[in-house]
Amino acid sequence: MRLSKFSKAVMEKLDSSKLYNIEEALNLMMSFKRDAFNESVDVAFNLGVDPRHAEENIRLSINLPHGIGKKISVLAIVNADKEKEAKDAGADFVGKDEFLEKIKGGWTDVDKIVVSPDLMAQLGKLGKVLGPKGLMPNPKSGTVTNDITKAIKELKAGKLDARVEKNGILQTTFGKTSFSEDQLKENFNVLQNAVISAKPNSFKGKYIKTVSISSTLGPGIKIGIEQ
Repeated sequence: MRLSKFSKAVMEKLDSSKLYNIEEALNLMMSFKRDAFNESVDVAFNLGVDPRHAEENIRLSINLPHGIGKKISVLAIVNADKEKEAKDAGADFVGKDEFLEKIKGGWTDVDKIVVSPDLMAQLGKLGKVLGPKGLMPNPKSGTVTNDITKAIKELKAGKLDARVEKNGILQTTFGKTSFSEDQLKENFNVLQNAVISAKPNSFKGKYIKTVSISSTLGPGIKIGIEQ
């Protein structure tokens, strides 16, 4: 089978059996980036946890030094007295009954939802719509709060909210190929430290099995880390 120019470049440069350090991995990944569009840069942590156990259901909610390079749309579910505050903070959609009805009808055209605690019971009834989309607000991620301004501004700035999947994989975006390698490295280090810090005290065994990074169209590049 004839290989494309890109595939040949990957085969020539990437050693799939090697564990690269983060500087080497980012440099290699950037050599594969496409000029046609700004690709996301993703990381996948393969963890040895079992998310069915509450203490091993790892969840992160952190601010990366350089954000994630994505414009985040935010819906604020608030009462009338907080609508101006939400709009001033930068929320893209603000309201209550109108949006509760839209969501009930299947509308999920938003990246994040912030809700005041007094309205969480009403929004919680829409779990079948929001749950599968990962849109249900959660106090641990700061999206169920009375401090609406802080929550919205953090989300608009690119606050990262990631959760381990049932297979033990925690996968998230930590930047764009338009970022410098130094910016990506700083973001990765903060994210990696957060993952390590989230290790349950009771956990026994190998916590981080493998780590790999990739751009949207690029190959996975394995990284060796100390833990």
